[in-house]
Amino acid sequence: MRPHQLSLLTLLLVGCDHGTKLAAARALPTGPVSLVRGVLELRYAENRDVAFSALSALHLPSPRLALLAVGLVVLTLLIVTFARLRDGSRRVDVGFVLVLAGAVGNLLDRAVRGFVVDFVHLSHWPVFNVADVLIAVGGVLLVTRLRPKPA
Repeated sequence: MRPHQLSLLTLLLVGCDHGTKLAAARALPTGPVSLVRGVLELRYAENRDVAFSALSALHLPSPRLALLAVGLVVLTLLIVTFARLRDGSRRVDVGFVLVLAGAVGNLLDRAVRGFVVDFVHLSHWPVFNVADVLIAVGGVLLVTRLRPKPA
């Protein structure tokens, strides 16, 4: 994919992530909405931590600032890594764009709101959002494309 296509796709995905978060914030504050009873519901949640509440164990004086700083470093490393590993493969391009869009979406939430809006809840799993799905799917695409070939 061409650089302008990658940029446009990234912006569109960040827009989708934030559009769904805005819709969740407006439609779900009164309580969860069950989509598949006992399996899937939409539930508004404000995540001030990281995945699986791992940050709370560190007892940092300014967790929001720490998360923003780490997020910017990770974003920079992601872009540098993409520039180095880019091989012309559509799978690698899309994988990196998905991870980048998800990271930007959640980082923007932290910068603007001070927390990440989550709203998708599968039973026996923490509440998550579209950005989290983008990161997970992009990561799978990258791992399946970039893994070393057997000797």
